[in-house]
Amino acid sequence: MRDVSIATLDGWVAYMGDKPLPVLARTVRELAVLREKENSVSARSIAQVVLHDPLMTLRVLAFIESRNRHSQHHDITTIERALMMIGITPFFNHFDGLPTLEDHLHGHPQALLGVMRVIARARRATSWAREWAIMRHDMDVDEITVATLLHDVAEVLCWVFAPKLSLDLRDLLRANPGMRTAAAQKAVFNVTAHELQLALVRAWKLPSLLVELMDDSRAATPRTRNVSLAVNLARHSAKGWDDPALPDDFAAIEALLRVSHETLLGRLGLPMDGSPPPTPPQPDEPQQP
Repeated sequence: MRDVSIATLDGWVAYMGDKPLPVLARTVRELAVLREKENSVSARSIAQVVLHDPLMTLRVLAFIESRNRHSQHHDITTIERALMMIGITPFFNHFDGLPTLEDHLHGHPQALLGVMRVIARARRATSWAREWAIMRHDMDVDEITVATLLHDVAEVLCWVFAPKLSLDLRDLLRANPGMRTAAAQKAVFNVTAHELQLALVRAWKLPSLLVELMDDSRAATPRTRNVSLAVNLARHSAKGWDDPALPDDFAAIEALLRVSHETLLGRLGLPMDGSPPPTPPQPDEPQQP
């Protein structure tokens, strides 16, 4: 695999949007188990597997959009609804023999570790966002779930399709701790992840509601704040709970949920007695090829 340095946002969108998306090997294994009992399996059971994998989630949403673009009169914004539209057996038939992320990055173990860390971070953010949406009595918790899981999918895709440049970005940020991430992304990729994210989801014609929920510039609405604050908390706490941005995160989350600081810390499983907080779990090191 060779990285291609693409000068423009449109160039990156064309480069990434034209390639088949690999999915986690775990996703392939778990779907194979469910397929063995497809006559009795539910859409919810399949959705739980899909929603563990942002790449598979993106695949399903892009497929339902391409299939129903001319026939449906409303957007499909959750995986369970997408599965009901596709049908259980057609779903298994279409998503059979998928390429895996582990095979795709077999020769790039450090890039595989990098993308696994982003996916693990996305899962933590999704868990928090879902819990907060339930606390807020959100109109559709599953929409919040999908939007949060896919919020950083551009970063995932950079690791998948431009592993060498992604490692360059990682090294640049490590060498310059005070450098803003967006500035480093611009220096390496000539675009920011946020710019690429919005361009990709629009190119794939994902539902406008999900695009709005993933757009931090629209964070004036409680639903979008729910997503962006969960993503920020996962990002800032990724290496530990001593990041200087976390107090501001906590204050914003408390305002959104209308809870006390002590209540929030309790829900996050953080100590309130000043003892060192736990380090967030990290993905296993990928095996060397």
